[in-house]
Amino acid sequence: MDRRIGALDVLRGVAIIGTLGTNIWIFTDPAGPTAFLSSGGDAGVVETFLRFLSNGKFLGLLTLLFGVGLELQYRGAVRRGMSWPGRYLWRAALLFAEGALHYVLVFEFDVLMGYALTSMIVAYLIGRSDRVVTAWMVAAGTLHLAMVGLVTMALTAAPAGGPLLAHPAGWLDQVHLRLRNAVLFRAELVFIVPLGIVLFLLGARLLRAGVFEERGARLRGRLMAVGLGLGVPLNLATSFAGPAWFAVDRYLLAPLVALGLLALITSIVLGMRGSPGVLRRGITNVGRTALSCYVFQNLAASALCYGWGLGLAARFDGLRPWWVPVAWAAICGSFMVLSSLWLRRFERGPLELAWQWAYQAPWRARDQVRR
Repeated sequence: MDRRIGALDVLRGVAIIGTLGTNIWIFTDPAGPTAFLSSGGDAGVVETFLRFLSNGKFLGLLTLLFGVGLELQYRGAVRRGMSWPGRYLWRAALLFAEGALHYVLVFEFDVLMGYALTSMIVAYLIGRSDRVVTAWMVAAGTLHLAMVGLVTMALTAAPAGGPLLAHPAGWLDQVHLRLRNAVLFRAELVFIVPLGIVLFLLGARLLRAGVFEERGARLRGRLMAVGLGLGVPLNLATSFAGPAWFAVDRYLLAPLVALGLLALITSIVLGMRGSPGVLRRGITNVGRTALSCYVFQNLAASALCYGWGLGLAARFDGLRPWWVPVAWAAICGSFMVLSSLWLRRFERGPLELAWQWAYQAPWRARDQVRR
């Protein structure tokens, strides 16, 4: 049991670190986030390869882990004799509120809102029969494939041009920009929710199949063969195929690679013996404070790159892409250290503590009476 939980913490940590590996290219673009929307991530050979290493893969991994977490929440509710989804819907509502604040105040491409909406749907499916779950996965997967196909055809017919909107330097102006253009910046939810339904339910099924336990060795081997053996070459090809293949690259093949990464990292963790080293402890602590680290990394990247902070995106544009991995490593190192220091005194991260307090607030008085 401890090994399984340990694997989940490491996986969450890797997913958070890898997510910044994707987002750092958005923060460091001198033209701002809207340039990423209009270009579809078009770049030179070196930058394209560096983006390939993370783009979409760790988002897919994080999505699978949300599904695992939802399954664990469901099991806990059943074990305690609580109604389901019951209080979980309040948990999802808080996650949506957290994501909305993160979107408005910090980052245009927040994923928490999409995960919250997805979890509200999947919460009603998690305990259903295999037949019902399979039907939903097929339906959501079909819808997702259709949307990816339509977007790819549209991009092939009409390649993207320059930045859609000018990105202001001031923080307050950036907030206003996000509020005025919420439909544009939140358009990714159209992909996140159907794909999320598939990956949430798949994550729950993988947990039940024992993928995080010793008995899941054969299953992990198959996932690595498909995700890494097949997914990586195809993903590499679409990364260099041009902006028209952006949707296939990010929303179709990258999640396939994420399955291989989940299996590979789990196998490595389960095969470890002895006390964890400094790196593993740091990654594990990031996983234990995943929400705090996710928000912190975007705040730190904003402060480093945008005009209201140090403005490094414009200053170091001539050093692109070489300085970008350095910025990523510096931010990752900082929140690995900070999370480790924080957990010496507290059981949860700062945002996790605040979130837990808000989650328990509506029932605190009633639960105290029962005690």
